[in-house]
Amino acid sequence: MNAITVVKMADVKMAEVKIVKTAAEAALAQAYAQACPQFPGGAAIAAQRAAAFEVFVREGLPHRRVEDWKYTDLRALMREAKPLASPPDAKAKAQAKTSGTLLGDVEVRRLVFVDGAFVPDLSDIAALEPGLEVDSLAEALTDTNPLLAAHLGKLAPTADVAVALNTALMGDGAVIRVGAGATIERPLHLLFVASGTPAATFVRSLVVVEEGARVMMIESHEGPAGSDYQANAALELFVGDGAHVDHVKMIGEGAEALHISTLAAAIGARARFNTFTFTAGGAVVRNQLFLKFDGAETVASVRGATLLKRRQHADTTLVVDHAARGCQSREVFKSVLDDESHGVFQGRIVVRQGAQQTDAKMMTRALLLSDRAEADNKPELEIFADDVQCGHGATAGALDEELKFYLMARGIPAAEADSLLILAFLGEAIEGIEHAGVREALMDQVAAWLRTRT
Repeated sequence: MNAITVVKMADVKMAEVKIVKTAAEAALAQAYAQACPQFPGGAAIAAQRAAAFEVFVREGLPHRRVEDWKYTDLRALMREAKPLASPPDAKAKAQAKTSGTLLGDVEVRRLVFVDGAFVPDLSDIAALEPGLEVDSLAEALTDTNPLLAAHLGKLAPTADVAVALNTALMGDGAVIRVGAGATIERPLHLLFVASGTPAATFVRSLVVVEEGARVMMIESHEGPAGSDYQANAALELFVGDGAHVDHVKMIGEGAEALHISTLAAAIGARARFNTFTFTAGGAVVRNQLFLKFDGAETVASVRGATLLKRRQHADTTLVVDHAARGCQSREVFKSVLDDESHGVFQGRIVVRQGAQQTDAKMMTRALLLSDRAEADNKPELEIFADDVQCGHGATAGALDEELKFYLMARGIPAAEADSLLILAFLGEAIEGIEHAGVREALMDQVAAWLRTRT
């Protein structure tokens, strides 16, 4: 008769379950612990940093099982976390003097950041227009600028891990106030330059545009090829009632760089807001936009163009929150994908219960120049009101062979015909930019990208 051995569960030592952190997560935790005592800011900012870091500790780097990050597995793509960037030396500042060429000859007021630190010597901060105030985040944290207490951290989604890391590790950035009724004639150019040192930067900017004011802002992010530096940038933008704000972001990072950026905007009543994102650089790019209509009868244009080749990966994730009645938004995003590149668009329009008479339409189109390129498009609508006009659409496909044949039949070479069709494809998005000089500069960037196709 076989003996039966009875084992009491109490006698069995259960294996302890431990959360295994990746090398990048461990390095980020170490960077925060080492830098925390030196961060500027008072007790309130320190508490804000600590709360944000707890979000990262709890969630870790986002991965494909997180719905909003399912196409951009940052835990897999970010194998290591670079050390925090040191203040730029004389060589880095000298290199930055020749940066900003993406805009061509557009006349702007430049605010230059090198390796995440504001450089007054390279910036145009003299003779500011009436109503314009400019400060650096590092100075504002030290001087306890009242704008920070009123606005910093009030818009960016605290549960997002990329935002949480930016909040915990933010070092510098721009703090800008445009006073009520002021019109700023020259565009403000926030130029973020990486020197090429394999390091990480966490820049945080805050812009407050008061009632009836008008301003155009341009962000550009640049860096050299051959360096796998990392950039995490966030901008919180408050647009007052009746204000007019144009915002353009240009991402021309180095070919091996990792770039994550977040725009969080609150838009008041009867305002006009235009934003455009142009992505052509970086190995891995994630652009996040969180836009909220806080006031009635506002009009917004949200557009973007992405050009990718080789094995580049770029993700645009957008949430447009219609929380007020009678607002209109148009979202148009175009991507051109060559070689083995991967383009992602995730867009969600939310219409709240009280946001009657909302007019919102979203369209994303991907043009595949290679059989190996991949496009993932995921537009969504969440509607809780009944008197609305909303729609979305998504397409992906190759160049129109009939149009190409038409051009070639008139003596245009095949490569040039391709370029003309691609320029026309992207033109719908780029033509929405009101500033003619910026619009032409971006079309020039598209033409330059086309010339590099092999």
